[in-house]
Amino acid sequence: MFEVSKKSMQWGEETLTLETGKVARQADGCVIATLGETSVMAAVTFAKAPKPGQDFFPLTVHYQEKYYAAGKVPGGFFKREARPTEKETLTARLIDRPIRPLFVDGFKNEVLVMCTVLSHDLVNDPDIVAMIAASAALTISGAPFMGPIAGARVGFEDGEYVLNPTVDDMQDLRQNPDQRLDLVVAGTKDAVMMVESEAYELSEAEMLGAVKFAHDSIQPVIDLIIDLAEDAAKEPFDFQAPDYADLFAAVKAAGDEQMRAAFAISDKQERTAAVAAARDAIKAALTEEQLEDANLGSALKKLEAGILRGDVVKTGKRIDGRKTDEIRDIVCETGMLPRTHGSALFTRGETQGLVVTTLGTGDDEQFIDALHGNFKSNFLLHYNFPPYSVGEAGRVGPPGRREIGHGKLAWRALQAVLPAATDFPYTVRIVSEITESNGSSSMASVCGGSLSMMDAGVPLKSAVAGVAMGLILEDDGSYAILSDILGDEDHLGDMDFKVAGTENGITSLQMDIKVAGITPEIMEKALAQAKDGRMHILGEMNKSITGAAEFSIHAPRIETMNIPTDKIREVIGSGGKVIREIVEVSGAKVDINDEGVIKIASPNGEAIQKAYDMIHAIVAEPEEGAVYTGKVVKIVDFGAFVNFFGKRDGLVHVSQIENRRLNHPSDVLKEGQEVKVKLLGFDDRGKVRLSMKVVDQETGEEVVPEKKEKKED
Repeated sequence: MFEVSKKSMQWGEETLTLETGKVARQADGCVIATLGETSVMAAVTFAKAPKPGQDFFPLTVHYQEKYYAAGKVPGGFFKREARPTEKETLTARLIDRPIRPLFVDGFKNEVLVMCTVLSHDLVNDPDIVAMIAASAALTISGAPFMGPIAGARVGFEDGEYVLNPTVDDMQDLRQNPDQRLDLVVAGTKDAVMMVESEAYELSEAEMLGAVKFAHDSIQPVIDLIIDLAEDAAKEPFDFQAPDYADLFAAVKAAGDEQMRAAFAISDKQERTAAVAAARDAIKAALTEEQLEDANLGSALKKLEAGILRGDVVKTGKRIDGRKTDEIRDIVCETGMLPRTHGSALFTRGETQGLVVTTLGTGDDEQFIDALHGNFKSNFLLHYNFPPYSVGEAGRVGPPGRREIGHGKLAWRALQAVLPAATDFPYTVRIVSEITESNGSSSMASVCGGSLSMMDAGVPLKSAVAGVAMGLILEDDGSYAILSDILGDEDHLGDMDFKVAGTENGITSLQMDIKVAGITPEIMEKALAQAKDGRMHILGEMNKSITGAAEFSIHAPRIETMNIPTDKIREVIGSGGKVIREIVEVSGAKVDINDEGVIKIASPNGEAIQKAYDMIHAIVAEPEEGAVYTGKVVKIVDFGAFVNFFGKRDGLVHVSQIENRRLNHPSDVLKEGQEVKVKLLGFDDRGKVRLSMKVVDQETGEEVVPEKKEKKED
């Protein structure tokens, strides 16, 4: 019944297995990839004809994590997997980016790639397994895919690269100083196609070494996929790239001169209008048959790309007049908004981000219900890209894949310089509102995020800047690397290479290639040029930083205290009664974790001190010889009981009330009266002994008894 093909190999510390022929046999290609005990099924289907008039390639990649894979029931009310999580969205992008450029030019049939996590051993991250499964499924599907690709994750510990480190090793690198890198690389046999990373100030050489290490490590996986395809691949789909040479010649003849003049305009809005006018002029010169040709969009894009690309490589001059390594003018402003905790406006040319930092308490941490376990995050970064930022009137909805991806890239770049939670016990939320965009708004979010956090008084280890690099690679091997690319250069170029970091090293690297990879030589040069650009931007940012920013009066103050774990129950009380009373009486927020770390938050310093004193009174032990202020709670014939330390009472014997004989303690004391007492010690039964007469009841200072003079004979 089944024609199963199965291939296995030892890869790093685990066995990698690819299997097809048993499951989802009606898909064009389906492969279950297993690494250790993590299994992902990738199913590929593609339409056998394009939709009429479609002028783009409709590739859709879905990645789904099923909670049953880890033996879990989903959280929430409905107990069912709902909208994609951030991890699922980011992984779908991770798979999409390296495979999209490898489909044959001109192929516009709809393609669907669905990756489903079936089993998760909590050791091997399923994102790499999903990428391998998707590549294998595409390779055997018969689709015009010029793969296969493979992917690998690389860590960097004690100066050594680590292949496919465990989930735990990569979890919250900020708390793991020994692990300095989380890098994902995807590539073909000959070239790197995609890089995504979170790093801790690695040098350019260390980062390049990691990329090369990953590319070498994926070679046996590519061989395994080819081995599987030799047994199980379907017949290649009969597809011939459309020949629109005659149409392109007509388009070029009709509008080359006008399009070239349009791209010579440096202002984006004017250039966009001029390019649109040139397109209209070209269409007006074409025949009805040519206008109805489905390849008209491709011909127009080819003309635009040829003008932009050719001039840059030949002359070294770009459409806005800059040199290839020149950064646009930068203006940085901080403290823009009066009531926010921190704000910055970062403008680079026609790209601008208004970035705002908000400081919260432990209650504001994000609770993440992940496949490998639940955890909290105290650093959040949200990126918004409204239509007006590019002069358009469009729909506004929930964040899309692009916004989530750009926000995560900026998050990776900035989290490496955050202070330890023990030193700065705040939840930090950054929101980047992109108000203008003409290239690299994610890197503007990095720069603006760094400035806004410093404006909020967050003690960053260093300022962080980011720059987007581009590449134009011609058929003859000539190329140009572009610093701080424009939107048109990104759209019509061959590479989007984003590098963020501090003066000391790289904190994030993301690369997408639109051609069949680039050489190590080009990547090395791009990294070096990016470093120069990053240093220039940091210099401009430093001009707007005038020393340590004042902590906003609107931000909560947070104090931390550590208590013994055996005292946690006493602070919380039965059903939370004690901690609720502390919050109500003091007016401060109180958060306590299982390690006995307590965070007390309030904009009011007095409220923090009140809560601190109440907690201290519960957990601390009274000190012998110390003076305390207490209240008389009960009067008896032989003395008075005084509540002097939290809920602790002690006896002031009648002989210790005053330096004179009293008939009854009630002669000088009444219940509820505030008195000052000294802790004399504890009796044989552990009862507290207090004294009032050795303490000045007005000043609280201890009274030193006068020495009696000897009588002379």
